Amino acid sequence: MKTVIIQYNAGNIRSVDFALRRLGEEPEITDDHEKIRRADKVIFPRVGEAKSTMEHLKARGLDQLILQLQQPLLGICLGMQLMCQDSEERNASCLGIIPVRVERFRGDMKVPHMGWSRITGLKSPIFQGVPEGSFVYFVHSYFVPGNAYSIAESWHGKEFSAAVQRENFYALQFHPEKSGSTGEQILKNFLAL
Repeated sequence: MKTVIIQYNAGNIRSVDFALRRLGEEPEITDDHEKIRRADKVIFPRVGEAKSTMEHLKARGLDQLILQLQQPLLGICLGMQLMCQDSEERNASCLGIIPVRVERFRGDMKVPHMGWSRITGLKSPIFQGVPEGSFVYFVHSYFVPGNAYSIAESWHGKEFSAAVQRENFYALQFHPEKSGSTGEQILKNFLAL
């Protein structure tokens, strides 16, 4: 058994793969259902657009497979948004793990939200050893509002969920693989679950 990175039309799979290898992991990148089912840990990274990504997942049956997984799964960036009920981005229906609608940043703030921001309200084992107010790296135009499953928040013109957890499903809006020693600690903590 090992860590598996779900292969689909994602743009940041290799950077996540390299980050895990720096931690001594040897992840397998695959869309093979049986390998994903047998994995100890599953990582679901994504940069891009919600609706076309959901169509890709559905065409390969990966949407239903993800919902059946019992082992720890970590969504990253759009991977977090796809765990929600639906998204304003092209009115996409998503996986429905977190019963919240993903919204677009509006108003005077710069979009996309890109760069280093603090995370606060940390309340999950994946943040063990991560100081309150640590900086992590974000790149996103859509956000998950605060909700009952939020385990960290951040701020960009308004407060939003930086991370969520429901049962074995964990997700980060920011990129741990681009977040220096803080991101490395969060990935280590996830692998140790």
